[in-house]
Amino acid sequence: MRLLIVAVGQRVPDWAQSAWADYVKRFPPELKVELKAVKTEPRGSRSLDTLLAAERIRIEAALPKGCRVVALDERGTAMTTVVLADKLRHWQLEADDVALVIGGPDGLEPAFRQAAHERIRLSDLTLPHAFVRVLLIEQLYRAWSINANHPYHRE
Repeated sequence: MRLLIVAVGQRVPDWAQSAWADYVKRFPPELKVELKAVKTEPRGSRSLDTLLAAERIRIEAALPKGCRVVALDERGTAMTTVVLADKLRHWQLEADDVALVIGGPDGLEPAFRQAAHERIRLSDLTLPHAFVRVLLIEQLYRAWSINANHPYHRE
């Protein structure tokens, strides 16, 4: 199984890249984690609908055929880490690739959000995109550690 994180935005601070790399190397070989950064559409005098549509085209081009799409969305379902661990276990049993999609500065196009298999939110707070990448990879690692009975997660 492969977890693919598709994130709009190509540049992140060094601390975020370092944290990402640290968590990715912790995953076992049977659970591959990959990041595909897609270009943010330049914000100019274009309409929001036009910007989001252009980013959607880039996101869809980055998605493997037949993968399960999970949109990160502030209006998505809130969950605990233990619930995320259950989801991860389910995804692994199905053996489908899963793409978790992080939108750009203005989020994801509404039709794309609605078409996703699932919509989840990481927080009620507004988070910087670089931090979302780090938070997501840490929570995925934590979910894996729960399922593997690894001592990383404590309750």
